[in-house]
Amino acid sequence: MAQKPKVVVALLDESQEFQRLQADDARSRAAESGVSVDVVFAENSAIFQIQQLYKVIQITGEQRPHAILVETVAGGGLERVARAAVRAGIGWVLLNRKVPYIASLREENAGVPVMTVSTDQLEIGRLQGRQIRALVHGGAQDVVYVQGPSDTSAAQERLQGAREALEGSGIDLKVVDGQWTEASGEQAMERWLRLKRFEKETRIDVVACQNDAMAVGARRVLAAAGPELARVPLTGVDGLDDARLVRKGELTATVIVPSNTGPAVKLVADALRNGTRVPERLLLPPVSFPEIDTLARLR
Repeated sequence: MAQKPKVVVALLDESQEFQRLQADDARSRAAESGVSVDVVFAENSAIFQIQQLYKVIQITGEQRPHAILVETVAGGGLERVARAAVRAGIGWVLLNRKVPYIASLREENAGVPVMTVSTDQLEIGRLQGRQIRALVHGGAQDVVYVQGPSDTSAAQERLQGAREALEGSGIDLKVVDGQWTEASGEQAMERWLRLKRFEKETRIDVVACQNDAMAVGARRVLAAAGPELARVPLTGVDGLDDARLVRKGELTATVIVPSNTGPAVKLVADALRNGTRVPERLLLPPVSFPEIDTLARLR
């Protein structure tokens, strides 16, 4: 390919630390792979993201990208936008999403890269479930579980994995909805406490959040609610900056999730340069921090 490959990486919201990490990883891997990259953020708005992506698809001439790598705000993965991109000769790579249309899109358009790149979301949930079991002190206990947007495959599979890991334990997950942001974690925790306000004793054994950002928001509410709730073990997912929040004592545990953008950029760059076909799906492994055995010794 004579022209330097161009890719657009479309992410959720620049205010989220994990999204900034993914942006930095995309830029770094693009430089290593000889690819030109443009990173855009959707401000966590599905409508704004659709508008962004259609503008990208409509670019003509040498500025048109060869592929779009996108973590969609909408859980369905923006099938109409995807098909419009591929019809225009632009590859489509979904990050952290699992949707049914990818297989047919690949069959119909073998000439452009079409795939998904994700961390194993079920395993993320299983690891967080094992963390909860390690932290709970015997018997049937209440765990507040702050889920991401329930229409996304990532949130659904993380919850499924957590429930698999907790099966037979007697631990009851009290699921409340968030939106991946600190503010939504704060709001979810406040909503749950309001529901419990008429009880003589509000007991929480663990608060588990599907990402670190929501856990940070939940922690602010717990800290303001009094010393008992401030001591509740709190877990998240992302493990940003070498699990910094756990090392500082702000979270009890996290699940370290690798950035998806770097591996995706490299696969797409290699495919565009060499004419090879990308796999339909790449799954990256998550890691518990600290290890489950270490958490169990903290009880």
